[in-house]
Amino acid sequence: MVQTSERPAQFFLRKLYQKADIEKLQKQKDIEQSKIEKKETKKFSERDLHPIVVAYANIDTHFKANVKTIFHENSSKTTKGQNEWLHPDLVGVYFPFKDYSVETREIQDYLRISSIKLYSFELKINLNFSNLRQSYFQAVSNSSWANEGYLVTLNLDDDPTLKDEIRRLNNAFGIGLIKLNADNVYESEIVFPSRINQEIDWDTVNRLANENADFNDFLKLITEDCKLGKIKSQYDKVLKPEELIDYIDKKGINK
Repeated sequence: MVQTSERPAQFFLRKLYQKADIEKLQKQKDIEQSKIEKKETKKFSERDLHPIVVAYANIDTHFKANVKTIFHENSSKTTKGQNEWLHPDLVGVYFPFKDYSVETREIQDYLRISSIKLYSFELKINLNFSNLRQSYFQAVSNSSWANEGYLVTLNLDDDPTLKDEIRRLNNAFGIGLIKLNADNVYESEIVFPSRINQEIDWDTVNRLANENADFNDFLKLITEDCKLGKIKSQYDKVLKPEELIDYIDKKGINK
């Protein structure tokens, strides 16, 4: 009798023992082990992608934004459904401190013109036809208050008809689309730009501030930095390139 595996213990009669049988069993064993390892692998969450968005939005020349996570669990407890799709995942702010001279900013203040921009980001790991409409209109609901609102995804289905549908939605409702690149964060791209809103929806901003402590803090940070004329407040940490690579690898985001 020949033992062909230890766990579980399996035996073959020697006269039936053939190389082909063993290879077949080993292949089956490898498949089962692969399934077990895949099941045991901890999957990353949408919130694990936040540092990627923070790093990209901070360095990309379109945004140059300081970004803050909005924790939905920190919102006021209300009637079920009342605050559904109210809060974006992240919000960002662009300050003109490095791009405009003091004199330019002073004349802007005098003319009541501001170069400060507010951004809103709704994040999804995957985007395909099965979740497109819900994801997009969630972004419409919680991001249209900002100067620019975006739906952000790590994995975008490459179906051409999907992009056609996103283009149609983008033309109709103005929410942009960002495709993250986990292999090179700084090569993430704006697939469809957001419609630029010259005016902030202040009623929604006020409601967000009243409902969520993180968003309220975000407004305080902006106010403090505007008073100082430079960025001193603590937004989400921007990881350095080497830190970002280690983080992505540790989380298994680029696997």
